[in-house]
Amino acid sequence: MRLETFPLIAGAILGLIALALLFDAWVPDNIIVPEERRRRQRLERDRLGEALVGLGVLAMAAAFVGRDTWRYSIVAVIAGSVLLLWGAKRNGGYLREAFVRGDKPKPKVAEGPRRVR
Repeated sequence: MRLETFPLIAGAILGLIALALLFDAWVPDNIIVPEERRRRQRLERDRLGEALVGLGVLAMAAAFVGRDTWRYSIVAVIAGSVLLLWGAKRNGGYLREAFVRGDKPKPKVAEGPRRVR
């Protein structure tokens, strides 16, 4: 396998990820998972933000596939970066809750001996 085929493979994989993100942004939530099973309600994701992330990843995939010979690869990288950052900003609360404040178990408090009256 030649070294020049790795950007093509990476671009194809990124393209599939981008299409999955775009599909997930535009279909209703109850198609894949019927209902929420968590006890605590979680923040809603911004569908436009997720679509922007998908378009940003798609632009990056196009830049990978275009390699150095495509004359718009720099424009695709800049547009992809802007779209990725814009989509991440729109979904900032959702991402923060997913990565920082996840469902962590509460620490157990050690109980001392009880007094009997």
